[in-house]
Amino acid sequence: MRSRYAAFAVEDEAYLLRTWHPTTRPARVDFERGMRWTGLEIEDVSGGSPFHTTGTVTFRAAYTHRGQPGELREQSRFTRHEGAWVYLDAVVTS
Repeated sequence: MRSRYAAFAVEDEAYLLRTWHPTTRPARVDFERGMRWTGLEIEDVSGGSPFHTTGTVTFRAAYTHRGQPGELREQSRFTRHEGAWVYLDAVVTS
């Protein structure tokens, strides 16, 4: 999760696409102009151990967009694909 947040912060599209499940991966990542990610707080984690095939991460990510502060809250679902953990999808909570 932290690596994907960092990839969004530096707009590393290749990494984001590589770590996205092929059934839900978009053709490209559209980064929001004027968006600056400023902090990440992990609120909850379930699953995701070496013994699991799925897991979730609930987080809050702070940002500024064109000078205005904001926050994204999300519960992201991850799954194993070809032995690696990849992002599957999410429920945005606010």
